[in-house]
Amino acid sequence: MKWMIASDLHGSAHFCRELLEAYRRERADRLILLGDVLYHGPRNDLPLEYNPKAVIELLNPLSDSILCVRGNCDSEVDQMVLSFPIMADYALLPLEKRLIFITHGHKYHADALPPLHKGDILLHGHTHVPVCRRHGGIVYMNPGSAAIPKEGSSPGYMILENGLFTWKTMEGKAFMVYDENEETQA
Repeated sequence: MKWMIASDLHGSAHFCRELLEAYRRERADRLILLGDVLYHGPRNDLPLEYNPKAVIELLNPLSDSILCVRGNCDSEVDQMVLSFPIMADYALLPLEKRLIFITHGHKYHADALPPLHKGDILLHGHTHVPVCRRHGGIVYMNPGSAAIPKEGSSPGYMILENGLFTWKTMEGKAFMVYDENEETQA
């Protein structure tokens, strides 16, 4: 199965459209959203083409293909207008011999680890910075932000297919890879 993973759309209709174009281009089976879907938050500038209602209209038709966790900017009101669940703080995805703990990153992160075994993967957004590194025996991953990238990164997403994690720009250019089968990072 091929998964597309993205985070922190923050209500940008422009980047939501770009993400969905990439989703179709990648021919992914599922879309994992790591929270902060509609609201931009008080600490962020308005993203390009901020239009949460348009984001709702773009995402709801794909509700049967989306797995989403709640971000710190997501609320019960957002859940009322979205056709897919967004209020869970985390989700668990078994991957061969490992577990992927999927969360937004405001509660569980590298400095506040959930209960994981050595080699498991903590996957979250929140920081808007793409990351892949080991931290205390855990593999820590972040796709960055689809709409408001920080620290010189570009809007982007990740692909997970056959144990291979690939970070990509919205244009589809790969810039980081992690192969969980080989436990190596390139």
